[in-house]
Amino acid sequence: METVRFDELNLNSKILRGIQEMGFEEATPIQSKAIPIVMEGADVIGQAQTGTGKTAAFGIPLLMKVDPHNKKTQAIVLCPTRELAIQVAEEIRSLAKYMHAVKVLPVYGGQDIAKQIRSLKGGAQIIIGTPGRVMDHLRRKTIRCDHVNTMVLDEADEMLNMGFREDIETVLEYIPQERQTVLFSATMPKPILEITRKYQKDAVTIKVVKKELTVPNIEQYYYDVKRKDKVEVLSRLLDVYDPKLSLVFCNTKRMVDELTSALQGRGYFAEGLHGDMKQAQRDRVMNKFRNGKAEILVATDVAARGIDVDDVEAVFNFDLPQDDEYYVHRIGRTGRAGRTGRSFTFVKGKEVYKLKDIQRYCKTKILAQKIPSMEDVAQVKIEKIMDRIATVIEEEDLTVMVNMIEQQVNESDYTAMDIAAAFLKLALGGSEENAKAAMEGFEFGDTGAEEGMVRLFINIGKKQHVKPGDILGAIAGETGMPGDLVGAIDMYDKYTFVEVPREYGKEVLLAMTSTKIKGKSINIEPANQK
Repeated sequence: METVRFDELNLNSKILRGIQEMGFEEATPIQSKAIPIVMEGADVIGQAQTGTGKTAAFGIPLLMKVDPHNKKTQAIVLCPTRELAIQVAEEIRSLAKYMHAVKVLPVYGGQDIAKQIRSLKGGAQIIIGTPGRVMDHLRRKTIRCDHVNTMVLDEADEMLNMGFREDIETVLEYIPQERQTVLFSATMPKPILEITRKYQKDAVTIKVVKKELTVPNIEQYYYDVKRKDKVEVLSRLLDVYDPKLSLVFCNTKRMVDELTSALQGRGYFAEGLHGDMKQAQRDRVMNKFRNGKAEILVATDVAARGIDVDDVEAVFNFDLPQDDEYYVHRIGRTGRAGRTGRSFTFVKGKEVYKLKDIQRYCKTKILAQKIPSMEDVAQVKIEKIMDRIATVIEEEDLTVMVNMIEQQVNESDYTAMDIAAAFLKLALGGSEENAKAAMEGFEFGDTGAEEGMVRLFINIGKKQHVKPGDILGAIAGETGMPGDLVGAIDMYDKYTFVEVPREYGKEVLLAMTSTKIKGKSINIEPANQK
């Protein structure tokens, strides 16, 4: 369909200024279809998922309709989760940045109700909230509905999945009959249609056609992986593609916890997100992901609702989703705002048939890929180092370095090629060949450890913000060795000594060669080796 510019939609100049500041020019399909109809005051059923721009599709008409001079509540938006309520409130606030008298307030469970009551007393024209907490305020009369003229149900199918049907109906009974009701839902199950029949009048249905449900600029791949190999394959893919931010989806909370621990043990900046976590924890995790302090977010489908981060470069389906539509929701988290994205799905055995159903549903191709080998991972690391070297050669003055290399070549038997190869090996953070050799023919000498133990040197320390627990987690995670067998860990500014049982020494050396701790490649070797 033809694109529509926001300045063609007859919007208030203050709202247009907010839209321009957010960097938007053209409306998405759901926005260009929904905004004019919602602005006319009609009841609307919008079928669209997260990532299609539906918040602005109802947020802009709400702001066009609101009376800034009236402090009373004029619109209520219900969302399934606290995260989504906060995100919707933030987006509507950004759109209303230049409408100085308009107040947008999120209310949700988990936050001190007394604090919310104080905020509500100050007046808020637009309230965004979760069904239970909005219902609570309506009963306490801390939210009054006399002036409410618009009701929005966002992600209605998800609210029903989470058991909010009665709460939604209770809230709708409080709202005056003469109102506009707008409902957005990714799917249209029977209970949604029942709500629309009961609470909407002559509703106009707006649908984003199926082919727009899947995002075209996402490269989609799948790997046939045994369950026990999934963590290893995920690690290799993270190393090969090196995405800035990635989302990893699991089907259960327990799997989220297990995978997060396994990734942290391997030195990745990973955090988990699921419904059993306390709200303060979830907020902390989301902030770390938004700020890039956590590069990998491991989540369940419900917990991932409300994650709206533009820089997600890769989505991993660690578990195949239960529902075809969930696949679309998951991969739609990448390839945002015109960027390209990648999705990787792990399947085992018969799950390949389920993947075929997903392909038919999405009208998309998911390509089979070979699992990258350790050699592939090493090759990618080398290519990245070579790219950095090319930049240095082009942009830096290397005269002093060239003179030093020439002097070394003249005074020794080494060629410039030997020296370059040695530097490359150092840059790779210790070589796997060395470690394998250590496994085969190497015996530990006196490393200064307690009897029965060997002492290992690791070139990372306090200055890199590493804690003893990080070292312990990495060793236990990489080798499978029980953590309580690890002995003394002596930490200094730039390096660490750790003791492990002598019989595990070679295994630890080999397993740790390509490990990252706190995102940094490390070098590990026997201490005081003669």
